[in-house]
Amino acid sequence: MLYHLLYPLSGQFGLFNVLRYPSFRIVAAGLVSLLIGLLFGPFFIERMRVLQYGHSNVREDTPERHKKKAGTPSMGGALILFAVTVSTLLFADLSNRLVWAALLVTLGYGVIGFWDDWLKISKKNSKGLAGKKKLVFQVLVVLAVYYGFLTDGQLRRVDGFPFFTVGSLVDLHLTLPFVPTHLFAPSLGWLYLPFMIFVVVATSNAVNLTDGLDGLAIGPTIVSSMTFLALSYVAGATIAGFSLAEYLRIAYIPGAEELGVFCSAIFGAGIAFLWYNTYPASVFMGDVGSLALGGGLGMLAVLTKNEVASAILHGVFLAETVSVILQVWSFRTTGKRIFRMAPIHHHYELQGWAEPKIIVRFWIMSIMLALVALMSLKLR
Repeated sequence: MLYHLLYPLSGQFGLFNVLRYPSFRIVAAGLVSLLIGLLFGPFFIERMRVLQYGHSNVREDTPERHKKKAGTPSMGGALILFAVTVSTLLFADLSNRLVWAALLVTLGYGVIGFWDDWLKISKKNSKGLAGKKKLVFQVLVVLAVYYGFLTDGQLRRVDGFPFFTVGSLVDLHLTLPFVPTHLFAPSLGWLYLPFMIFVVVATSNAVNLTDGLDGLAIGPTIVSSMTFLALSYVAGATIAGFSLAEYLRIAYIPGAEELGVFCSAIFGAGIAFLWYNTYPASVFMGDVGSLALGGGLGMLAVLTKNEVASAILHGVFLAETVSVILQVWSFRTTGKRIFRMAPIHHHYELQGWAEPKIIVRFWIMSIMLALVALMSLKLR
């Protein structure tokens, strides 16, 4: 918004010329998002505490010692979404479809998460929205955003008859980490859309599963947002007419550098939220935050052509998800459990690990995996 309002005035006021540079707007978005989260945090937490008075936001399938957290307000993800949305709208180029796609999927998943959280509070139980309904709405959000912002419809005539065709603005090729795109990047064709839906929905629910300890989910989310900031910038930026993507032999995505503004907004809001969510937490993220942030990260993986590389980057989220899948499979087939409790962070809790130790070690693993993902830019 500021880019469109103030940059045209740069001829009269030279200061506004800095808005032409994505790098400046990226830093500004992160700073504003951080300040919004820190300043509004205390007021928001108090309002949530009053609203949720008498309701326990502790999940039923958690270790016994989590009961001491009863009374901690949830739905802190709404504060994150507010900060991200304001910062992105202020500093991003709003004519960029990629930015709108990432932001709207995030907000759409936030609405689903808010609905789930509100049902838990209003009905005073921890079940919330049914899992199948949640999945259906997640798929519908991706489809709506894809056809609304990532396709280009055209009316054509074939043998005199009108035909409406839809062309994808998203590259349908699959890029692999450590493999130059000019050597191997198979096209998925019509299969790309279901693959895209799978990546976004799976990432969203993986972050949701990880959100079980104070600061556990937001830490890797912060790391991922900074990693995607770098990945999106090199995918779309040109310096003096020189394409960074061409130099690194990755997919060139026009306009992808604007996604850096969105990534920076997530980073700033995440840091602010961590201020209040760090152990012992003053507020929980809730599904409004975990589903939304996971959906946003999944969409960033798609829009920057890092769908497969995101499995490396999101290794912590992936491990949490796999632990649940293995636990359910083992119990249904053999009647035995592989872990003492799933997701796997609860297993380590029951092993006697202190909660802060689990959290920080998972953060360290997330940073290591992010570095591996970044290494794939050069090792091709």
